[in-house]
Amino acid sequence: MKKYIKYLAIAAFAVFAASCHEKPLDYCNSQIIDSKVEQNDFDKWLVENYIEPYNIMFKYRMEKNESDFNYWLVPATYENSIKMAKLMKFLCFEPYDEITGSKEFIRSYYPKMIHLIGSGAYRNNNTFVLGTAEGGLKITMYFVNEMQLDPDYLNEYYFKTMHHEFAHILNQTKPFSTDFNAISGPDYVTDTWSDAWDDDADAQKNGFISAYASSEANEDFVELMSIYVTNPASYWNNIIKNAGEGAAKINAKFEIVYNYMLNSWNIDLNELRDVIQERQAQIGTLDLETLN
Repeated sequence: MKKYIKYLAIAAFAVFAASCHEKPLDYCNSQIIDSKVEQNDFDKWLVENYIEPYNIMFKYRMEKNESDFNYWLVPATYENSIKMAKLMKFLCFEPYDEITGSKEFIRSYYPKMIHLIGSGAYRNNNTFVLGTAEGGLKITMYFVNEMQLDPDYLNEYYFKTMHHEFAHILNQTKPFSTDFNAISGPDYVTDTWSDAWDDDADAQKNGFISAYASSEANEDFVELMSIYVTNPASYWNNIIKNAGEGAAKINAKFEIVYNYMLNSWNIDLNELRDVIQERQAQIGTLDLETLN
């Protein structure tokens, strides 16, 4: 039996801003800087690369008000925080900038705060939290101190979760067709997803792209999107090839996901995947240490 990581990706429940033009001016142009903390070189870099272009606060200092003290947590290191900030911009924000031709899409819809935690958040049932999203306004990422500069690792621990949570915000801003829910309607297993399947491959044979996708339709939708764009075409094709009878349901649901993103947001997921894959191939050449 293949051992796989059981994780919790908490959905964003509130509808996020539809457009900066529909929000008060101070919301869209706020300078989110903590004046009580002396600005170091990284803070200044974040102003230029996160706050000014995207109006997103990147919090790498662990703060009591932002942390979940149901877990024993460790702050992210300064060095790995810089790496994560650069990778997130390169692999998550800029692909959308590239295919939309503007930073406005991320600025308008992406959560306004990213919070880093150095350690994992371990639960009593032997699972752990990879990331959480709160009300469409904040994403918390864990395990930053264990970062490995390998695309598979980065996707498993960080970027699949980032795209997963962002997809929640998009489909809560503009709902997807209820036809999606009917495809696997009676097959969703709710909170028992971590025990319902031997591994992801087992879930795929039953029509779900991952074990977690079988928890409910909203999670199914965003898992399809996040797994599709963060992996090469060969990875997706291999899943479909080995899914047997489950492939038909996966394909039917993904068609709705693809058309939703194209028709509702004018984003072609094939183009987005191509851009992300091109950028993942460049990870080894990136300067992730110099603040320039």
